[in-house]
Amino acid sequence: MPDGTGGRDHWHSIVAVTIRRTRLAQLLILTSAVGAEVLPSLGLLSHRVRQIPAQPAQLVNAPGSDLILVDARRDLAAAKSLCKILTTTGIAVPLLLILTEGGLTAVSADWGVDDVVLDSAGPAEVDARIRLAIGRQAQEQSASKIQTSGVVIDEASYSAKVQGRPLDLTFKEFELLRFLATHPSRVFTREQLLSEVWGYDYFGGTRTVDVHVRRLRAKLGDLEQLIGTVRNVGYRFNVYEDDNAPAPTPSP
Repeated sequence: MPDGTGGRDHWHSIVAVTIRRTRLAQLLILTSAVGAEVLPSLGLLSHRVRQIPAQPAQLVNAPGSDLILVDARRDLAAAKSLCKILTTTGIAVPLLLILTEGGLTAVSADWGVDDVVLDSAGPAEVDARIRLAIGRQAQEQSASKIQTSGVVIDEASYSAKVQGRPLDLTFKEFELLRFLATHPSRVFTREQLLSEVWGYDYFGGTRTVDVHVRRLRAKLGDLEQLIGTVRNVGYRFNVYEDDNAPAPTPSP
């Protein structure tokens, strides 16, 4: 009768292949059982794992991570409360819930988690769930960003950078830049920009547009010419031919 050695070798070879295919991730486990094996299969994977107590106060100085796992094996109510705190405060990484099989029926969409994993799951499954959760978030973040001509506009966080430098924009300056950048090379009159950026119920004059364009250009610095002027018409977002091309000169 086989002693099982071949089976174990085969199993560990599968785990090794899984490890090689996966990017090393920084994982943070929130648990009331710090020091225990919350998800045993993680011990067979190459991810870097840290544990901290599952208490909101501990999150203030929590180490950075690519993904957070919440231990819900023993106290579903406390885990649900913690998940809601994490999602309402706007964590920037995916959130996975570690459960026993009996806890699956208690989880619903209002927990705000990205995925669940059983504490008995094998390493291949655990690794796949980690990889997919991180990958999905990366795709979502990419979809919310506009990147053009040295400018990166993040619609999700209402922030923008020019050549890697953060821009300190007001809400309307951000909205003006975002609107023009999403319609590159298209010319808009001041009246159109008032309608699109400020709204139909705005009663101020078109001078407001000129003031905001001037301030936006000042903050763009060396790339101020991205906001081009078309004489007697309005403004447009000029686009580089490539990343190394000089900024185009606006019409006088």
